[in-house]
Amino acid sequence: MTFKLLAVSAALVGLAVTGAVIPGFCDEATPAAPIQVAAASQQTAPDFAGINNWFNSKPLSMADLRGKVVLVDFWTYGCVNCVNTLPHVTELYAKYRDKGLVVVGVHTPEFPFERSASNVQAALKRHGITYPVAQDNDSRTWNAYSNQYWPAQYIIDQTGKIVFQHAGEGRYDEIDRTVAKLLNASS
Repeated sequence: MTFKLLAVSAALVGLAVTGAVIPGFCDEATPAAPIQVAAASQQTAPDFAGINNWFNSKPLSMADLRGKVVLVDFWTYGCVNCVNTLPHVTELYAKYRDKGLVVVGVHTPEFPFERSASNVQAALKRHGITYPVAQDNDSRTWNAYSNQYWPAQYIIDQTGKIVFQHAGEGRYDEIDRTVAKLLNASS
């Protein structure tokens, strides 16, 4: 092994051990504020496209979900930042599912091993995920949303409009308040 290759390998191991993020891989975007779309310019949420498998649910469409508040959560089980958000997403689902919230996890793989349906199923069990999860191996739903980051959350109102968008970890209280406000529930 050359010295340069050894140095690069050591740097990658160091990033993996410390949990640092390499831009372009499992990014955690930290914009100054979440994107909140004004009522006059709200974008209609794209439908789920090119889904290879559905877990914990029959296939869903945005038309099926009209009248519900929907949290679309882009993630992949090999992304540390994504895994860090899962307890918050599952807690939000448990808190509001009986009040009209539907969470749809969109598992879009970053690496080839994340394409395995059995690996995704094992990750759902490991993390206690009971909400619907769509396996987006060809990134068609990812592309429909013009998504760029793992993890990323999109909140869709009862009319099918995206009203809140956030990439990365955090902003859990804002997400909770946004869902509660849309559901007219106290958080």
